[in-house]
Amino acid sequence: MRPEFEWKLRSRSLKLGQRTLIMGVVNVTPDSFSDGGQFLEPRRAIEHALTLLAEGADILDIGGESTRPGQRERVTAQEEKRRVLPVIAGILREAPGAILSIDTYNAETAEAALAAGVEIVNDVSGFTWDEQILPLLGKQACGCVLMHTRGRPEEWKSLPALSPEQVFPLVLSDLRRLSERATLAGVAKDRIVLDPGFGFGKRMNENFFLLSRLGELRQLGFPLLSGTSRKSFVARTSGSDPAADPCSGLAGSLAGLTASVLQGAHIIRVHDVKPSVEAARVADAIAKAAPV
Repeated sequence: MRPEFEWKLRSRSLKLGQRTLIMGVVNVTPDSFSDGGQFLEPRRAIEHALTLLAEGADILDIGGESTRPGQRERVTAQEEKRRVLPVIAGILREAPGAILSIDTYNAETAEAALAAGVEIVNDVSGFTWDEQILPLLGKQACGCVLMHTRGRPEEWKSLPALSPEQVFPLVLSDLRRLSERATLAGVAKDRIVLDPGFGFGKRMNENFFLLSRLGELRQLGFPLLSGTSRKSFVARTSGSDPAADPCSGLAGSLAGLTASVLQGAHIIRVHDVKPSVEAARVADAIAKAAPV
C-alpha cells in the first residue's frame, strides 16, 4: 500500500496517497528537449497552463531553464525571472486557486517566484547547485521537491556507467544524505517530496533498474514524485523518435507512469495531462485492488 502524507506547501497543504496527483509541465524555454520554444511567449504559456488545469492537472511546474543532456550555457537569474514571473502572474490571475511549482535550482528565482504566489520549489539539483537555496528554503515555508541528479548536464555523457547493482543503492544513499542535509538546514520533513531523477545522470537501462525498485525509496519516509514523461530512455525503448518528434512517445510515457504508480509514486510529472489523468485512474484502481 502507498503510505499517505500531508504535504505542507506555502499557503495550504495537499493530501498525498489517496490518489495519484498529476503535475503538468509548463516549459517557458527556447530549448527544452520536450517542447522547446512552443511556450516561450508568456500568453501562449499561460494559455497552455490553463489548458493543463482544465485537463485535470493538480499542480503546474513552471520552468525557465532547460536541463537537457549536454546543456552548457546557464540562464541568468534575471533572464529566468523574466521568463517565468509573467507566466506565474498570468496563471494566478486567471486561476487564483492553482497550485504552482517553480522548477529552478536558483535561489534568487525561487525567492521571486514564492513572492509571486508559487507554492512549491522543485530543484533538480537536490539543493546543491546554489549554496543560497537551502538557507532560503529553511526560512521560507513552502513545499519542496528534492531531486537526485548525477553531475551536471554537460557531464552526463562522460559519466561512468553504473551496473544494475549500483544504480538503486547510489540513489538511495544520495537521497538519504540530501534529505538529512535539508532538514538540518531547517526544511521541515513534511515539506519535502523526493524525486529519483530519471534521466538525470542515468543512462538508458540504468533508469529501468531504478524504476523497478522505485517503491523501495519509501524506506526514507517521504512522498515520492516520478517523472518519466518524454524521457529519451522511455521513448527509444518504445520505438519512437524523440529527436524528430518529442511528442511521439506518449505510449511509453504512460507505461512509465503506470509502473511508477504501481511502485508507489504519489505524484507524476507529465507533459500530456489528459491521457495521464486517465492512465493514473486505472493504475490507482490496480494498486488499490492489490492484496496487502
